Amino acid sequence: MPLHKIIHINENTTAYFWHITEDVTSLFRAVSLRDTSLFRLEGMKSEEHQRGFLAVRMLLQHLGYTDYDLTYDEAGKPHLSDGKHISISHSHEFSCICISDELMGIDLEKLKEKTLKIAPRFMEVKHLENLSTLEQIEKSTVIWGVKESIFKIKNEKGISFPEHIFEAEFDLKNGKCEAELHFNNQIENFQIQFYNVEAYIFVCAFPKK
Repeated sequence: MPLHKIIHINENTTAYFWHITEDVTSLFRAVSLRDTSLFRLEGMKSEEHQRGFLAVRMLLQHLGYTDYDLTYDEAGKPHLSDGKHISISHSHEFSCICISDELMGIDLEKLKEKTLKIAPRFMEVKHLENLSTLEQIEKSTVIWGVKESIFKIKNEKGISFPEHIFEAEFDLKNGKCEAELHFNNQIENFQIQFYNVEAYIFVCAFPKK
């Protein structure tokens, strides 16, 4: 399956989604991988992870990049050779990359009841009051995505979702919210945009200027 969807988040930031219908062999034959990427791929025990990993490389190729343009720093954060910012996420049958001139982080999560069940472990459940079960699943998934996206931006050990990342009240219909990271005696503010993509929630976070 080729490129499935494009979301233009702002004039500097675009997200690209690949619907993974191919098997591992088909994807592997379609991409060129560095030795370090081959090593990572071979170490993945899950075929789903392998397909997600390779679909990210398909997206890169679609945009004129290759696996050789993508590197990771010591903390595991991805970087592009041309200096643009990149964030990566994959979940089940979708992979996503976001490319921007500004710092950002993304997360893609499938809507599932499990997220709602574990919600008290990572968020204030007051956010879920007076909502239907489906809305509660959506909102808890957005909030998980908010925290995951901010974590990807900061990429620092010791950050706790429930203890350090706090989301302001928001309405699911707005597609936007704000959040704060309280860590290392600092408070940092983030602007969030979120979208429904098929049966998934896509979240993109930006440090507030």
